Amino acid sequence: MKKLTGRQKAAVLLISLGPDVAANVYKHLSEEEIEKLTLEISSVRKVEAEKKEEIMAEFHEIALAQDYISQGGIQYARHVLEKALGEDKADSIIHRLTSSLQVRPFDFARKAEPTQILNFIQNEHPQTIALILSYLDASQAGQILSALPQEMQADIAKRIAVMERTSPEVISEVEQVLEKKLSSTVTQDYSETGGIETVVEVLNGVDRSTEKTIIEALEIQDPDLAEEIKKRMFVFEDIVTLDNRAIQRVIRDADNEDLKLSLKVASDEVKEVLFKNMSSRMVEAFKEEMEFMGPVRLRDVEEAQTKIVSVIRRLEDAGEIVIARGGGDDLIV
Repeated sequence: MKKLTGRQKAAVLLISLGPDVAANVYKHLSEEEIEKLTLEISSVRKVEAEKKEEIMAEFHEIALAQDYISQGGIQYARHVLEKALGEDKADSIIHRLTSSLQVRPFDFARKAEPTQILNFIQNEHPQTIALILSYLDASQAGQILSALPQEMQADIAKRIAVMERTSPEVISEVEQVLEKKLSSTVTQDYSETGGIETVVEVLNGVDRSTEKTIIEALEIQDPDLAEEIKKRMFVFEDIVTLDNRAIQRVIRDADNEDLKLSLKVASDEVKEVLFKNMSSRMVEAFKEEMEFMGPVRLRDVEEAQTKIVSVIRRLEDAGEIVIARGGGDDLIV
């Protein structure tokens, strides 16, 4: 039998495990993955028993290796597998695992407490700190950024925003410093991280005062970058996270024409929370006018939504409303 692809092996594996197990596996897949895998399963005709056993064994080995990695990292997994299966077999499994599952750098750090990571990195160079934060979960990175000295925060945020690609050698070196006894294996191509989206996620996890300090400093250092970040900090669809009082205030301060345009392509959830906070007469008028509005340019809708977000940001800056954030400063009592 010719060598099977990864997807073909997955199809054979699910067939071998039976429909109940396969159904549970499907619950964890995306629609696209389900579609492709189902197509592959439907094309399977006959697989020799020996090949089935080989695929099952391969899956078991990789599952074991993944479990060992979660317990103590790749180096630990390699050590255990070498003892059980020999050096060559262990290398083969680890290679398959890292190339197919793409074990992300700093995986061990994402399981650590932010305070522990802070203790490791607070005296490092800002570029090193930016690299590490860009790989952490946004909530972790936000807490760490909030705890760093104010004079460093904007610099690190900017470094994350403009970061593009970092060589595997540098990543591996930083990982080894952060975790002395665990040397992580990274993929051989360049790893991409950072960027505007990453810094926005991180800033969404910090407290309001930290965010304000960083944005104000960036406005001086790099106004265009600061403006781009501010545009993405709170998007129109996030209006559903505001409380009713805040939404009512936004409706009162926003231009009605902007609201109507914004709602033209908004999700049902956004429409529901906004309509819930309008009078029945206003809702009726809005729905009627939106119906007769006809087709509108997406650019006009996006511009209107940006204006609504600007109203929200202005109200927050004035202390009129509160946007829930990751820090403790926004605790409402």
